[in-house]
Amino acid sequence: MAHFIWYIVDSLVGLLILAIIANAILSWLVAFDIVNLRNRFAYSVAHFLNAVTRPFLWPVQKIIPPLGGIDISPIIVLLALQGLRIYLLPMIFAPLAGVLG
Repeated sequence: MAHFIWYIVDSLVGLLILAIIANAILSWLVAFDIVNLRNRFAYSVAHFLNAVTRPFLWPVQKIIPPLGGIDISPIIVLLALQGLRIYLLPMIFAPLAGVLG
């Protein structure tokens, strides 16, 4: 049971990582005028990605403002999520695997 929960949490963190990367790439495409947000589909995708990633990026953006117009908060959040995924999840779920089996 613990391995299943670990798998679900690890998959959700992986999906969040992909959403942050997709949001960063989409913001670059919008900034370089390759994607137009007046397109309904592009706007829907951008709005969804912003809604998903904003709660994780906003606290970091409050602490570290954009440096020279470049927002480094996605990099910091990605590093933190990878650390969570690689180091903290095994430490959290190893004792649960022993108890729950």
